[in-house]
Amino acid sequence: MELVVTDLAASRHFYVDVLGLVVTEEDTDTVHLRTFEEFIHHNLVLRQGPVAAAAALSYRVRSPADLDRAVAFYAELGCRVERRAEGFTSGVGDSVRVVDPLGFPQEFFHDVQHVERLAWRYDLQPPGALVRLDHFNQMTPDVPRAVAFMEGLGFRVTEDIRDAEGTTYAAWMRRKPTVHDTAMTGGDGPRMHHVAFATHEKHSIIAICDRLGALRLSDRIERGPGRHGVSNAFYLYLRDPDGHRVEIYTQDYYTGDPDNPVVTWDVHDNQRRDWWGNPVVPSWYTEASLVLDLDGHPQPVVARTEAGELAVTVGADGFSYTRAGDEPDELPTWKQGEYKLGHQL
Repeated sequence: MELVVTDLAASRHFYVDVLGLVVTEEDTDTVHLRTFEEFIHHNLVLRQGPVAAAAALSYRVRSPADLDRAVAFYAELGCRVERRAEGFTSGVGDSVRVVDPLGFPQEFFHDVQHVERLAWRYDLQPPGALVRLDHFNQMTPDVPRAVAFMEGLGFRVTEDIRDAEGTTYAAWMRRKPTVHDTAMTGGDGPRMHHVAFATHEKHSIIAICDRLGALRLSDRIERGPGRHGVSNAFYLYLRDPDGHRVEIYTQDYYTGDPDNPVVTWDVHDNQRRDWWGNPVVPSWYTEASLVLDLDGHPQPVVARTEAGELAVTVGADGFSYTRAGDEPDELPTWKQGEYKLGHQL
């Protein structure tokens, strides 16, 4: 991902000195960063600019010929397409950038510069080392349209959220054999909800929280730590100096079998967002980063007009029960030193 930031020094401090990402290359306007298991030049670019936004959500394709296919595919759809043989950033060769029909700036590339993979450099790794870029999360006013478009690119749904009428509120979609490479979530858009970096275990997330506390940066924590119902992953959401949302993510599950089943969650199930039932802060639903067009201008944000999750909010984070069929008086409750179902404390 390429992020435009308004204070490059402050952003560099957050991503390098606090989160521990590795600087591959930098100049006065740009910092190219990578995680410890990455062997290509970078997986995050910070670029100084006037407006904080996401400039490119980037995917590597399997062959150089796929770039020709990308140009033809998006041109036929009437999308604006740019191609640079020298690449749009250092360390990446021939690349294609488009604004897709959903309004997102996508980049496709194949040729890359290899750098040292630092997986074995434990002497350099901080507690809670970030090991790979795991996924994006995109906010769009029309989730069904977005899902259909991404399926046309070969992405497969692993989990989604629906109501009893079949309305899809969000979908998690993959190319690699994990839960998702991107998620399409409902809301005003196009906007970038978050970029997620994986770490090896949940204790790494606790270490990051401890470090943030020690540095008096606990206000960077927006949500978590906790465990998602969707994806089953342990998570932490942070906000960088510009408000870009960063998830630290670990321990989802393998989805590589060809008959991997889709998991569908009821939109009223409190555990889908947080397995422990903790409330979700309103900013997580409403705030997200702008995305840019190919000229560097923010894309117009279209309001979601259909009923959204916030429109039906009650309970822990806006929903009514923990398990389908439960009524409030049927749920276990604590009362006067004993459990309602009869278990003594």
